[in-house]
Amino acid sequence: MITFNDILEARERIKGVAHRTPVLTSRQFNEQSGCEVFFKAENLQRAGAFKFRGAYNKIASIPDNERRRGILAYSSGNHAQASALAARIFGIPAVIVMPHDAPKIKVAGTRGYGAEVIFYDRYTESREGTGEKIAAERGLTIVPPFDDYQIMAGQGTAALELLEDVPDLEYLLICCSGCGLLAGCAVAAKHIKPDIRIYGVEPEAANDTWQSMRKGEIVEIPVPKTIADGLQTSAPGKLTFPIVKQLVDDILLVSDDELIDTMRFILERMKVLVEPSGAAAAAAVRHRKLDLAGRRVGVILSGGNVDLEKLCGYLTK
Repeated sequence: MITFNDILEARERIKGVAHRTPVLTSRQFNEQSGCEVFFKAENLQRAGAFKFRGAYNKIASIPDNERRRGILAYSSGNHAQASALAARIFGIPAVIVMPHDAPKIKVAGTRGYGAEVIFYDRYTESREGTGEKIAAERGLTIVPPFDDYQIMAGQGTAALELLEDVPDLEYLLICCSGCGLLAGCAVAAKHIKPDIRIYGVEPEAANDTWQSMRKGEIVEIPVPKTIADGLQTSAPGKLTFPIVKQLVDDILLVSDDELIDTMRFILERMKVLVEPSGAAAAAAVRHRKLDLAGRRVGVILSGGNVDLEKLCGYLTK
């Protein structure tokens, strides 16, 4: 398990490189949800998502002689862009394995940071297998999207900052896929405020962590069909899940329609763009998946990278 000290060390590594993102509030969101909500705006992070924290921390931890040879990451988009940007900052090559149906904006962003993009079919091929083969052939260091302690420690700095800014939170809601963000933030939050209650949120169609929590062991599902492309992982990580099982109270589920409704509210009323995955935790609060009446609630808006064509389609449904 990672420690709080690992998260403090990660904070020092990313200081001056990653943004300290703002905490947003909305009176109307509070009125409609029945609680007081504080949004950690990781959609305003470099590369448009919290993923930059973990990717930079991981790459910064690689020994110089290995790092110079370059890195490889596999991702549907946000970790891809984050890894590509971090590699560019270090001046090293980056190869990114992405699904062929990844959002165009995320592919363009990854290439824009100078990375080589290699596509695979997420429904018939293994991204891990593809990535490991290429990394071995080229001598690259793999930067995993979530199942790595340095990745988790970097992601945990988001909760560390949020609780420094709003120390009296009672609940913390975080989207989850492979659970790197959820695990890292849980370690940080529970150290700072042991009585805080922590909930992960995932789409109804991508309920692998929800199932895993109930079974007490990792459950793997087929690649889920959901508009939340950043939450389409088939199973929580082998390293992340034990942390989630120990520190997280439960997993909540939201529908794609609830994601769209929440994206619309945040865009129209708060003037902030979030992607479907980034709206998951807020959707759980807005649609009252948990009794939070009168509580002070932290929510991480995890990312804001969404194709504008798709966004228009969501908002005109």
